[in-house]
Amino acid sequence: MWSFKSAEKPDNLYGDDTQSAVIDEASRLREAAYMAIRSTLTATQGPMRMIGNVKGRGNWFYKLARRAQSGAHDYAYFKLTALDAVEAGVFPRSEYEAAKADLSEADFLELYMAQAADDGGNPFGVAAIDACVGGLSTAEPVAWGWDVARSVDWTVGVALDAGGNVCRFVRFQQDWGTTKDRIQAETGGCWSLLDSTGVGDAILEDLQSRGMNLEGFKFSSSSKQQLMIALSSAIQQGIIRFPAGPIVDELDAFEFYHTRTGVRYSAPAGLHDDCVCALALAWTAYQMTLSAAPILGVSLGGGHRF
Repeated sequence: MWSFKSAEKPDNLYGDDTQSAVIDEASRLREAAYMAIRSTLTATQGPMRMIGNVKGRGNWFYKLARRAQSGAHDYAYFKLTALDAVEAGVFPRSEYEAAKADLSEADFLELYMAQAADDGGNPFGVAAIDACVGGLSTAEPVAWGWDVARSVDWTVGVALDAGGNVCRFVRFQQDWGTTKDRIQAETGGCWSLLDSTGVGDAILEDLQSRGMNLEGFKFSSSSKQQLMIALSSAIQQGIIRFPAGPIVDELDAFEFYHTRTGVRYSAPAGLHDDCVCALALAWTAYQMTLSAAPILGVSLGGGHRF
């Protein structure tokens, strides 16, 4: 038996266990309503489908969609736009064009193209990110950036060719031994920067002992800020190119905000920024191949300072 309930009063959604649930207009529901519905599926482990327009970047539905889009376990993500409906013959192009003319650009992008408006919290700029999207280059790499992790997060490697285009992209979760072997196999003798924060320091030392041409980068609030400022400048100038997919997804969701101690750059809670960090490391490594001039005033692994 199906029952239909309003989410106006979240407390009314608690009750008997349910076998499955559908949440419509999810982006307009309060998070308390989602939590109530989610709790009724705990015992049954039933599936849930959430449907809704994009409505900004700060709501729970947008952030949960980004988790699903990043490949989180037991989640699936689907995106349908008005153009998909036009091409399928179920929505007239004339209405699509009329809506585009009548609505503000931000409203049209959210309601018809499922694209969140830029709310000012993204350091790169949504329009600038979109302008840098291109195919994966087939040219040879000149610089790599590696962000390492083992379980919850992803190990991500990004390589740039001589023109500043992403030409290699790998993303995986493996034990440390396999991770080190994979980095060596992918990178070869190419110049690389690797996240040497925490356990990354031991990985760096092992790979350097194998004769690899790489240095470490230790993340801190200040060093990450400088790294992201450099990447933001490249994106806003349109001098870097990257393929659609996880890199763009993470760039779109990435944010900065002010704290008492300065500016903090990170992915929203529950999301990943491994692709963003690897891309930023690759861009800095790429800059180092172009000039011997100082790039960043931050300490890197192995005692070097650039």
